[in-house]
Amino acid sequence: MCRHLAYVGHPVALDALLYAAPHGLVHQAAHPRRQTSGTENPDGYGIAWYEPGRPGPRRHRSTTPIWADDELPRLTRDVRSAAVLGAARLATPGLPIEVSGNAPFVADRFAFSLNGAVDGWSDGIGRQLRARVSPGRAAAIEGVTDGETLFAAALDRLDAGASPLDTLADVVAAVEARSTGRLNLLLTDGVTVAASAYGNSLFAFEGDDGVIVASEAIDDDPRWVAVPDRAVLVADATGTTVTAL
Repeated sequence: MCRHLAYVGHPVALDALLYAAPHGLVHQAAHPRRQTSGTENPDGYGIAWYEPGRPGPRRHRSTTPIWADDELPRLTRDVRSAAVLGAARLATPGLPIEVSGNAPFVADRFAFSLNGAVDGWSDGIGRQLRARVSPGRAAAIEGVTDGETLFAAALDRLDAGASPLDTLADVVAAVEARSTGRLNLLLTDGVTVAASAYGNSLFAFEGDDGVIVASEAIDDDPRWVAVPDRAVLVADATGTTVTAL
């Protein structure tokens, strides 16, 4: 199980999402309120953010617990971005703790995270799902995690012209056809965020400056709403829509 978060809207300091909010990503990684498996997320983290003029996101990843990394406050203190995706990891049992396994996974203009796990991943399901990925996208897979392969599958759908909503729905369906799991997927291109709620908590906040989608609310603002299970949320700076799977 993991905790993840995405933002799109007017430029915001990374520090506001990670540290300054009472239950920002750093705090909820160490003290999750709604996590159903595990009591913290110590197996590393990653942050992706978008800058004007760059075709894709910048990224920082580490296997250090997000709350213990002295480099992260320095990195985030002076960075502002109109789109952010962050994730703190609790590694699936049996999968290695290495930076290649840490979301966000990035390619082209996209960043992606999985909060959850594909059941039976190391018992053959992983090989089945990876075999469905196109050779070009499969060649770019660095590690052995379920999240990275699901991202490659999502990229294939995006390459074929699918919308973010249909992309996440198709990836969930591909897993459902072979196994079970907890499949909270998070995808952004720096303008739009798509997120599935499937076996894990997911909340959304529409503020004056942008939209936040997160495993847990990062503060006590009453505008946070829970996303129903087995649904996909699509959000941009103007608002959100939710579609049942």
